Amino acid sequence: MAIQLSKGQRIDLTKGNPALQNIIVGLGWDVKNFDGGAAFDLDASVFLLNDQGKCRQDLDFVFYNNLVSIDGSVEHTGDNLTGEGDGDDEKIKVHLNKIASDVHRIAITVTIHDAENRRQNFGQVTNAFVRIVDEDLGTEILRFDLGEDFSIETAVVFCELYRNGNEWKFNAVGSGYQGGLAALVNTYGLNA
Repeated sequence: MAIQLSKGQRIDLTKGNPALQNIIVGLGWDVKNFDGGAAFDLDASVFLLNDQGKCRQDLDFVFYNNLVSIDGSVEHTGDNLTGEGDGDDEKIKVHLNKIASDVHRIAITVTIHDAENRRQNFGQVTNAFVRIVDEDLGTEILRFDLGEDFSIETAVVFCELYRNGNEWKFNAVGSGYQGGLAALVNTYGLNA
């Protein structure tokens, strides 16, 4: 049975399970019923970060236009343009044993495409979650339901995977940003 986490909680991924090498980060959400005129397009992105919390290079940013990290350790399985249906809307595959030794954190984020022009924000999104699945066994390890604490934010850091010595841990972040993807890109040391 999967562990249910709350915002701010951290949990070991590999310490008690050293065989864990391949995980799937499943991200999901629903859009509240409203008449805004434009469809919602939420996008998952991943930032591979050094010990300073910055991307080492542009290719450390994995998203719908760069689906695989340069070392093959992180793979975005593709952009879901509508978010319709149950379950994971977008998935990220992470191969823990392939991550470069100078990558200390992996930030997993979701942004609303063209949010400012469409006048959209995460206050209009509900049932947002992230879950970690052991890809080899097909079992869900943990789940973090974000709740609905956002009103004006257009980007959210759902979670982070981070290195602690030789082990990998999970942090249920749930932090919102204004400024969409550009704000996150700048925060993580790249140019928007």
